Order: sequence, then C-alpha cells, then structure tokens
Amino acid sequence: MAQNIARLATAENTREGTAHRFSQEWLAPKLVVVTLAAIVASLVGERLGASQAVLLSLGIVAYLAGGFYGAKSALESLRAGALDVDLLMVLAALGAAFIGQWREGAILLFLFSLSNVLQDYAIDRSRRAIRDLFQLYPKTAKVKRGDSIEELSIGEIKSGDIVLIEPGERIPVDGLVIAGNSTVDESPITGESMPVDKLIGDEVFAGALNKQGILDVRSLRSTEQTTLSRIIKLVEEAQGSKAPTERFLYRFEQVYAKLIIFGVLLFIVLPPALGLSDFHSNFYRAMVLMTVASPCALVISVPSAFISAIAAAARRGLLFKGGASLEKLAAVKVFAFDKTGTLTLGQPAVTDVVLAQGVTEEELLRAAASIEARSEHPLARAIVEYAAARDLRPAPIQDFAARPGQGVRALLDGQEVQVGRVSQLRPRRPLPGRLDKAQRRLEGEGKTVAAVARADKWLGLIALADEARGSAPGLVADLKRLGIQVVMLTGDNRRVAESIAARVGIDQVYAELLPQEKAQALRRFQEEIGPVVMVGDGINDAPALAVADVGIAMGGAGADVALETSDVALMGDRLQRLMDAVQLSRRARRVVWQNIGFSLMVIVLLVLGVIFAQLSLPLGVLGHEGSTVIVVLNGLLSLLVLPELLRRRMRGIGGNT
Repeated sequence: MAQNIARLATAENTREGTAHRFSQEWLAPKLVVVTLAAIVASLVGERLGASQAVLLSLGIVAYLAGGFYGAKSALESLRAGALDVDLLMVLAALGAAFIGQWREGAILLFLFSLSNVLQDYAIDRSRRAIRDLFQLYPKTAKVKRGDSIEELSIGEIKSGDIVLIEPGERIPVDGLVIAGNSTVDESPITGESMPVDKLIGDEVFAGALNKQGILDVRSLRSTEQTTLSRIIKLVEEAQGSKAPTERFLYRFEQVYAKLIIFGVLLFIVLPPALGLSDFHSNFYRAMVLMTVASPCALVISVPSAFISAIAAAARRGLLFKGGASLEKLAAVKVFAFDKTGTLTLGQPAVTDVVLAQGVTEEELLRAAASIEARSEHPLARAIVEYAAARDLRPAPIQDFAARPGQGVRALLDGQEVQVGRVSQLRPRRPLPGRLDKAQRRLEGEGKTVAAVARADKWLGLIALADEARGSAPGLVADLKRLGIQVVMLTGDNRRVAESIAARVGIDQVYAELLPQEKAQALRRFQEEIGPVVMVGDGINDAPALAVADVGIAMGGAGADVALETSDVALMGDRLQRLMDAVQLSRRARRVVWQNIGFSLMVIVLLVLGVIFAQLSLPLGVLGHEGSTVIVVLNGLLSLLVLPELLRRRMRGIGGNT
C-alpha cells in the first residue's frame, strides 16, 4: 500500500503511468464494491442455507476482487527483491482462509482495499496541483505570420513568434509585450494576488490570464522552456523525491517486514509446540498479529505530509524541488542573502534631489531628463522615469554627446547642459559648499551622485541607489524573531552593502566577495552555527546556492543557472513568501512527527490487544487501516490549512507557525 502511494509521484510524466493511474482510479473502487457485495451475499446465503459450492464461489470472488491490487503490488515488490506491507496483508488473508476463516480474511481484504482507495483519493488532492498547472496551458494560440493570423497548436510556437492574446485568454508563452496594454492575472505563476498592468516592453508569463485589453506578445522561448513548464517539471520532480526521514522509513520497512514474517513464523510454531495453545486458534492469532504489526501507516506518514505540502506551496509561488529541501528548511539556523536583485530590486532609482541656491526642482529635473532621455545608461533611465512621475516631459535638445565615464552634454534652449559625476564637472566650476557637503553625505550612504549644470551655473545634485525591496525589513525582522541569524553576502563594495543592510535590518555584512568566497563563508556558518539557507538570483550565486543546505533562487528575475542549482524557486520575487516557506516547512515537520508517533502508538496497542485480549481479525484490520487513513488525512491538512496560514502575517510568531 505504501509502495502504491510512493509510486503515484514517480509516474506522473509517462503515458504508461497515466494509463495505470486511470485504470486504478476507475477499477479499484468497483473492486471494493464487488468485495463487499460478495461478503454480504455469503452471509445472506449462509442464512438461507445456500450450498457450499455457492459460498465457496462467493469467497473466491471476494478474495480475487479484494486482493487484486494488493497481490499485484506484492509480486512487483518481490520481483524487485523487496518486502512490503501488501505482502503481509495478502499472507494474512490467505492464512485466514487456510484455517477456514475465509470470511474474516475477505473482510481484511475489503478493509485493506477500501483503505487504499481512500488514500488514493486523498493523495490525488495533491496530484491535482499538477493537473491544474497543465490546464493553465491553452491548446491553441493565434500567431501572426506576415499579414495573416494563424491558429496553431502550442507546440508549434517558436521563439520570436508574435502571439495575439485577446481578453479572457490564457497567455501561451513567455514573452514581451510589443503592442497593446492590459491587466494580467499572474497569480498561478507568481502567487501575486492582484492583477498586474502590462505595457509595451513588459514581460508576461505562460499560464497567466489576460483580463481586459488586447496584447501582441513576442515569444521569448518555446513552450518547453517557459516558466510554467519549468514550474510543472520542478513540482513533478519534487513529488518524486524523498526526504531523509522518508528514505529512512523505507529502509526500515524492508527490515521490519522481514522481522514481522520471522516473528509470525515463530509465533505459529512455538506456542503449540510448548503446549500453550492449539494450532488452529494460535494460527488465527498469528494472522491477526501479522496484520496489526504491519507498518503501513508509519511508512506513509512522511510522503503524505510532504507531497501535499509541496503541492500546496506550488499554488502559492513556492517551488520546492523535493521533500528533502522542505524538511531541511525546518531546521535552518542561518539565512544568507545576496544583495543585488534579492534584497534590492536590482535597478537604480532616484532617492534624493538636492537643489542649488535659487533653482527649482522642476528646473533641475526638466534639464536632467531632457539630456538623459537620449542616453541608454540605467542611471539615465531612472532619472527620466523619476521626472515623468512628476509630469515633467523631456524638452527638445541639440548637439547631444555622451562621453563614457564623463557623463552627457547637449544644448537645451540654446545653453549647454551637462549631467555627470561631480569630479568631471568640478574643474570648470567650483561646487558650492552646500552641494559639496550634500555630495559627501550621499556618497557616504553608498549612493551614486550625478551633478547637473547649465552654462556656468550649478543646478543641483541627483542621488541614485538600488532600492531595497519594501518587504525586506519585515522579512528580516520576522526571521530574527524565529531565532534565525540573518547575514548578507555580496560582491558589491562595503559602503553600499552596509547602507542596504542598515535599511533592511541586517547586522552582519560580508562584502566584496567573489563567488567562491560566498561558498566558503557558507561552509564556515555550517560548521560554527548549523544548517544554512542561501537566497540569491545571479550566476555568481550558483556556487553558494549549491553549497547551502537549502538554496533559494529568485524565480522571476533569477538567472537560469541559479534556478537550476537551487532547491527552492521563489516565483514572482516576493520576499515575504520566504517566511511562508519557513512556516510551511515547520508545520510539515510537525505533522510528520505527529503521524509517526500516532502510527507507532497504534501498532503497539494493537499488538498488545492480539497478545493479551484476543483481538479479532476484523477489529485488528479496522484499527490498522483506520490509522493509515487518519495519517494521510492529517498530512492533507497542509493543503487545507496553508491558504489561511499564508494570509496571516507574522503577529506573535512564538510557537504559532
């Protein structure tokens, strides 16, 4: 039975696996009904005086229907050289029939197969997360080819194709908007609950829902390489991988099953040989003992929790690549963050505007934006965007010139305007004391300072910096409240790094590090403190992500190599999801140990019941299979509780995860 559930994850991507699941999902419930009908018919037939041939026929039907999948699984395991609980159940039922208690054996098989069906139904709740992701793909798309529009299957779309997306349609590709504007629901991909406005130049993801306008999107990659395809692949791989606790329990099951068979054989032989019991009644008790001692609930206690948690997390933009990373995250002691693109947005923005005497902000920004509008430098775009947000449009200019490292210049309203570093403009004009003091202060804060001058007059200074993500300070504070140390590892210069660290609340900063030095720092943390999480987004973070106990990549802006190296992908780059990931992992670990403790307790109580209270086979089976179903349902609470869990922000974390 445990093997059946474990196999549910590994066959997701094969046609054979899909056909097998469909067959079992369709046939297994019907066989349970046939088994029950045969048992009831035999009871009624016995009351009505039916012949032994009829009763025997009904018994054979009950055994064949009730034991079909159990026997099939047991034989597959034996061929692989392994023993499992399915074999124990089948042997117990055959043993009951051997001593003439075939009806109780049939009841065992009925409850066993019913438990399998209920577990398959419960685990299918997790598997539906994958099916839902597949359903996000439309089957066809409208592609512009020359002057015509062709409706093609998704597999025919190539990188560079122009796809027309109308209101209410799912976006079939990852691409850039080249015409139109709309509002797009990206929640299935990024976990972002609010629709996002999309304009020309914005990126869209396959699987997102176009809400209002019409968009022309240039495909950036084939459908096999889209973010949605990558999500599906990661979740499938995650559901098929095993956590350390799960691997231990699987090995334990092999040893335990052999011990049970050996112990039952001794139990069958020794009491009658010592004159303590007759063979018939003792053999019956041995079959009950084999049934109740089977570790079915124990073996399924881990995958039932982790598979459901992984599937639930995927719906919220947290992609765990396996149960191992989910389990390790619960024990983490240190969170290490890269700076650029992780704690920060990865793009410069205007933070301060300092005006010269007698100059207005409109005058300064209009002059700077008019000149920088011709430049392709990221700082120039930030200045233009800042001015545009204040309804200041660039004015016409002449004789534009850009000099690398020296800034830009042009004629505006007949006068020369220059924008660049203070050191490049200072030789021509002394910087006023007020601006000089502001420059030193801003540069001391790790900001880039651009000076603006017109003719022989200073207009002022514009300071720019990579902005910290708005959610970063809250996340750092929440992690600290959980007792987790937070550090920054960055290749940027120390002054800039310490400035960002101060804004988000990080006390330990390691700056100017090469990629291999980041990895070395993580190894030191692991030796001195304990398990470490690394959060990064770039190619230079890949070595550190690989060394960390759990590597988390920023899935939206992250480089492909970082995503491939990491254990968890954070879609949408929403940092607050990291707190949700920690909460989820701790909850899943708690559920696992609840399941293990409950399973062991039930096994002990049932075994004691067989030895000291003459527990009957039907009651033993009921307790055994009932505990298994309870364990699976408890694991599924991760699916049911997680949405509410993620809506709660971190208030009074102590013990409330």
